[in-house]
Amino acid sequence: MANHKSALKRVRQTEKRKDVNRSNRSKLRTSIKKLRTALTGGDKSAAPEMLLSSVSLIDKAVNKGIIHRNTAARHKSRLTKHVNAIQ
Repeated sequence: MANHKSALKRVRQTEKRKDVNRSNRSKLRTSIKKLRTALTGGDKSAAPEMLLSSVSLIDKAVNKGIIHRNTAARHKSRLTKHVNAIQ
């Protein structure tokens, strides 16, 4: 356990950041899962709208450092490809 005042502060900051990152990552994963279920269900009307919100969350996750930009590009590319395929 940390002994110095500054080290204790860093532990508090890390805990706070971990909670925020976990929340954002969870929102991102939930959004992607909802889009994938819409795609498998063949919901043609809702899929493009869900794609826009998912891409937005992916971009926000990259800006916040939650996921790598190449991972984000891969997700966006694959999801867009699937949405275009059902159209």
